[in-house]
Formats: sequence, structure tokens, C-alpha cells
Amino acid sequence: MSSKFIAVEFISAAATILILTAVAVFVALVWGLVWVWLPYGVVAIVLVITAAFIPRRVRAIGYQLRADDLLFRRGIMWQRFVAVPYGRMQLIDINRGPLSRAFGLADLKFVTASASTGVVINGLTDADAEALRDHLVAVAESRRTGL
Repeated sequence: MSSKFIAVEFISAAATILILTAVAVFVALVWGLVWVWLPYGVVAIVLVITAAFIPRRVRAIGYQLRADDLLFRRGIMWQRFVAVPYGRMQLIDINRGPLSRAFGLADLKFVTASASTGVVINGLTDADAEALRDHLVAVAESRRTGL
């Protein structure tokens, strides 16, 4: 994962806090509902604590190309390991949101026949995402021919 992905996640968290602050100020000033500050404060504290763990959460994302499959992992407390066999890959998609595109990053998404195998590798550089996609498509086509 690119270290730029940490900045993208921080900017996303800051934008969420700003939007929630604007909504809370609007509700408090326009309708005079002072009690709105209590739920806003709780949500803001949770978002700040979550933002503190962004660097560790990004470092917990990884993948490994093995002989027969791609192994993907993510998570700190609740870890998820998914092995996607090359021959089962049906679609490999690259997504670039506006913020990720500004930082030169992309997300690689794998689609298989199984609905529960939704794997998205976030925070790859554009060049890495395209090279990995091309490699996986070539390997997947060679594995499918043997089925």
C-alpha cells in the first residue's frame, strides 16, 4: 500500500467531521435544538479515535501472490484473510475516486462467482494497480483454460 493512502483516509475522516459539524451547527442555530451537541460530541469522539488508528489500519492491509491464488489480508482486531484462486477470478476492476485520483492512487476490486469473496485492495499507486491487474488477468486466463 502507498503511504499516500493514509493521507487520503485522514482527509476523508476530516471531511466527515466537518460535515457533521456543519449539520450540528445548522440544527442548533436554526431550530434551537441544543441537545444536538450531545450526540454530535459522541460521534465526533468516535471519529477522532477511529482516525487515530488510520495508520495502523492501513499497515494491516496487504496481499501476496502465491502459486495458485492471491492471498489478501486486512484488519487489526478482526482480521480477514481471503484466498482468491486465479482460475476463479471473473473480473478485475480498477476504481479511482476523485480524492484517490488526486493522490495518484487506485483501488483494485476482484469479482468471483462467490458473493462472499468481495476483495478490494485499496491504496495502490496507479502503476502498481495496472501492473497487478494485467498480471492477474494473464494468470487467470491461463488457469481457466485448464478447467
